[in-house]
Amino acid sequence: MAGLLSGCGGGYSTRVIDTPSTAGLKGHQKPYTVNGQMYHPMASCEGFVQDGLASWYGPDFHGKKTSNGEIYNMHAMTAAHKTLPLGTSVRVVNQNNGCQEIVRINDRGPFVGTRIIDLSYEAAKRLGVVGPGTAPVRIEALGIAQTDAQGNQTYIPSANYESGNYAVQIGAFSLSDNAQRLASKYQQKLGNAVIKQGWVGGKLFYRVWVGRYNSLTAAYAASDEFGRSGYGNSFVVALD
Repeated sequence: MAGLLSGCGGGYSTRVIDTPSTAGLKGHQKPYTVNGQMYHPMASCEGFVQDGLASWYGPDFHGKKTSNGEIYNMHAMTAAHKTLPLGTSVRVVNQNNGCQEIVRINDRGPFVGTRIIDLSYEAAKRLGVVGPGTAPVRIEALGIAQTDAQGNQTYIPSANYESGNYAVQIGAFSLSDNAQRLASKYQQKLGNAVIKQGWVGGKLFYRVWVGRYNSLTAAYAASDEFGRSGYGNSFVVALD
């Protein structure tokens, strides 16, 4: 993940998760883990509203890369969020004083306690967060900012890669009989189970894909459920 993550000055272990269903996505759009905790970036910001605690970050990260590859400028109106699409503009309202500002999400974080957004120094200063360090806020996603020829600014929804056809791979076997038994079990349970052949390191494997889900959210939820049921290596795949 470009530039690691907001608040990751030390002690953080991060990893981007690659699966067949996310092969065409940019790194910051893919699921990732921080110290073992999984996060799923949102496919769309439409209708997103969240209440929680805001913090801010400044000089220690000034001049370093953010998660979308930009250079962090503590004097710009930007912020970090764990799952909103990068590039999304959000309205932030300080619920202590009523101040509100619009910031653009260009980084990931914060990963401290229950905080929901990490503001740049400039945004935190305008909102009255610098002094206390944190403040309760409401954030509302507006979309991707665009400016027309007259200088008017509007917001459009971020591109949505949420919809599609997905399944969950719950096993891969070198023996087709083992794959057939597992696929038959879930064909009876779910009504959808297929075996896909694939070569890895010169060896043929039989992969069992089960279920059919029309959104990444539903597919990830199913994958998590399979993981809790004993299929710890399950992951989401895109159907043709």
